[in-house]
Amino acid sequence: MEFSPLAVMLLLISLVPVTPAQGIPKAVVFIKPYKHLFTCEKVTLRCDVQGGGSSEWTYSWEKNKTELYTSGDGFSADRTMQEVSISCVIQSDSGDYTCRGQRSDSQSSEISDAVTLTVSETPQPVLSISPQSWLTEGDSVTLSCEVTDSSTGWKFSWYRDVPYRDNDGRIRYRAVLLSDSSRGSGGFYTLSPAALNHTGVYVCRGERKERAFYTHYSNLQTLWITGESPPVSLIINPSRTQHFNDDSLSVSCEDQSNSTGWTVRRYTQRLGVSVCTQLGSVTGSTCNISSLSTSDTGVYWCESESGENSNPVNITVHERLRPFPVLMLIFSIVTASPYLLVTIILLVKCYRARDGDVILESPVHPVTEGHPLTLRCLHRNAKSSNLRDDFYKDGSVLQNQTTGEMIIYNVSKSDEGFYHCKHPERGASPKSWVSVRASGPSGVEAPFSVLMLISSVVTASPYLLVTIILLVKCYRARAETNERRMENAVIEE
Repeated sequence: MEFSPLAVMLLLISLVPVTPAQGIPKAVVFIKPYKHLFTCEKVTLRCDVQGGGSSEWTYSWEKNKTELYTSGDGFSADRTMQEVSISCVIQSDSGDYTCRGQRSDSQSSEISDAVTLTVSETPQPVLSISPQSWLTEGDSVTLSCEVTDSSTGWKFSWYRDVPYRDNDGRIRYRAVLLSDSSRGSGGFYTLSPAALNHTGVYVCRGERKERAFYTHYSNLQTLWITGESPPVSLIINPSRTQHFNDDSLSVSCEDQSNSTGWTVRRYTQRLGVSVCTQLGSVTGSTCNISSLSTSDTGVYWCESESGENSNPVNITVHERLRPFPVLMLIFSIVTASPYLLVTIILLVKCYRARDGDVILESPVHPVTEGHPLTLRCLHRNAKSSNLRDDFYKDGSVLQNQTTGEMIIYNVSKSDEGFYHCKHPERGASPKSWVSVRASGPSGVEAPFSVLMLISSVVTASPYLLVTIILLVKCYRARAETNERRMENAVIEE
């Protein structure tokens, strides 16, 4: 049987294996280590051609559908390479990245799907304190550190600013990791009970658990702890926490042995920690400021080179208002139009209502439970006939007084807080913190010293005798009277 040539050809064709038709290979972009990075982290982008075999490929890259170029794009490799890196990403590196492969025979892959790289600014954690930054020794306090960019996976480290001397002998501060920082890795660092040596300036910092990346340091937060038996006393003269500008102030450190080695320090939000030589003149352990200004407002304390502290005291300097230019006012009234006259009258009323003429006189050091607490509203013009003042505690009115003075005769721990006073025409004083400490174990107040009284009567001037008689009357009245609590004023530190 013979086959025709056509039949033979068809038979041979049927015996040839048929290779299935192959599609165009597709590129895929991979980003390492993460698609969400923070500024100055390193990123590597890799382009793989899937199904491209072992052929040699060159690559082209696009960001947001615009071709990338080696110059100016921050890449550490040629744009035709399979892998390209950015050693320190910035926010403008964020975008949608695609790639494509091309062989020498001009065959190209499909363009990859876009992969989004997101670069965020390095976050700064927010450090907060609860319940408050002013505490009595034995209280509990919690410091909270939070990264507010809503990302997760952070652990936290805790630091304290400590002093050191630089090569020029100047006092500087640096953040030192707390020895027990790890117990606050979850974002909460609790001191319970708080001790006097916990007084200080704290910061925190976040770290990514899965990679070596750190946030900025947080904002500074201060803890001020008042102890019952500090190793040294901070003496303020005049003995009050609020002062007018241009007044003089003396701050000294005194311990039982009158030893030296203590330095007066001050903390302000703007300048941080300063030593007395930056504030005024120094005599031994005494710091003298001849003319106060509002920039002298801050927390003052004594500190030894070994790190021991006195109780801190918050001192507020209130700007004393300048007298209104009366001659200018009279001239304006004579020459001005009625409209300008009305304007001037309104300005005078507004001027008189401004704060600056009033400060609160409050205890510098903690008041013991059961003892009286006296607050006075002091005016720049001490001869003012209108001494009606409102006293506030933690923002709520306690008493309305016509004498400029308020007394709590039997103070308790619940009286601790921020106080200030307000005059209806002269304005309000700054706020001051009043600290209350527990009485002795017996809870019984020491009796008034009769021998001391007799000695004082014998040796004192008539003026002092009158003062002592008034003090005795006040002392006896304490057992009978329990007056309402006060208002906005004092900061003992």
